[in-house]
Amino acid sequence: MEKRWIALYVENQVGVLAKVSGLFSGKNYNLQSLTVGESEDETVSRMTISVKSDDVTFEQIKKQLNRMVEVIKVIDLSNVPIHMKEILYLRAKKVSPEDKAEAFRIAEVFGGEVIDIGTDSLILSCVQTEHRINELIALAKGTFKGGIEVTRGGSVAVESISTSCR
Repeated sequence: MEKRWIALYVENQVGVLAKVSGLFSGKNYNLQSLTVGESEDETVSRMTISVKSDDVTFEQIKKQLNRMVEVIKVIDLSNVPIHMKEILYLRAKKVSPEDKAEAFRIAEVFGGEVIDIGTDSLILSCVQTEHRINELIALAKGTFKGGIEVTRGGSVAVESISTSCR
């Protein structure tokens, strides 16, 4: 079982997301991540889907997606150079003034920013690779003893125009 990525171009219509996610749940495929947004054409949306599967199951998934009327194009991103990022919002609770200063340092190192701050909490945002987001969360868990709350969006990917990858 390995993590694999698919990009779909689909008709931007009510119910398409439900049909795509229903295909996964109906076949007992577990989605690791699913993001969707309008493309440059407002009638078309692009989905980025991550699934953990073996080769045979992954081929079945692609074939079943290709058979859906609402699916315009299926792109297997698993073995091609891509650029991929994920968004994170991290709320640190019960923070001290020293914790606040550390949050700004952490944000700087990870290419994020503190976007909201209160008397005893703050919110840090970051757009980074999944690996770097995981590292940031692990660091925050050890740093902010008052606890953290994590909200993360699924990864969004685009095929590379050069040979650089992920």
